[in-house]
Amino acid sequence: MDLSYGNLALKLTIGFLFMVIQINLFGKSNIAPTSAIDQLQNYVLGGIVGGMIYNSSITTFQFTLVLIIWTLIVFIAKFLSNHNVYFRRMIIGSPKMIVKNGKIDVDLALRNGLSASDLSFKLRTAGVTDISNVKRAVFEQNGQLTIIMNDEENIKYPVVLDGKINTDELEMIGRDPQWVSQKLKEQSLDVSDIYLANYVNGKIIAYTY
Repeated sequence: MDLSYGNLALKLTIGFLFMVIQINLFGKSNIAPTSAIDQLQNYVLGGIVGGMIYNSSITTFQFTLVLIIWTLIVFIAKFLSNHNVYFRRMIIGSPKMIVKNGKIDVDLALRNGLSASDLSFKLRTAGVTDISNVKRAVFEQNGQLTIIMNDEENIKYPVVLDGKINTDELEMIGRDPQWVSQKLKEQSLDVSDIYLANYVNGKIIAYTY
């Protein structure tokens, strides 16, 4: 069966609508991807729309059904990554401190696929000429390198995100979840009430829902 211009236009319209729905439903992060889920969401959605609209053997109903299924898969993955620490680490990963106090953790860098040339390039693009001046360099989940220099003040450590204690950041400052809970309790706050809490200069500054 030949693909008519009407069916083609209908599939394009449906594909466009699902793209808009996913952007508004899951937030704007897939416009500028910050995680593996965001990247996969874009790649697969683009592949579905681009690969199926010209296939005359795939009906408009089947095309729409596939888009609905993919939207549900992304929704479930994002929900679990936001509410389950272990799932988040498995799917998205966790930040890794590649450089600490001017020293490179070579084994950690290699385990995360960061070669010496890649690390040098990322440091150069950040304006770092002497690695001994780096207080810490964190390899983020999206492949970016977050660099903090020795002379920087008021460094913020996000210890609570979306009502969940950020154990990765706690490891970097040598604290544990019980310490965070106690500090929040002193402010008459519970972890579940916190949208974002930063550790700055020995204090926790919390922003509630």
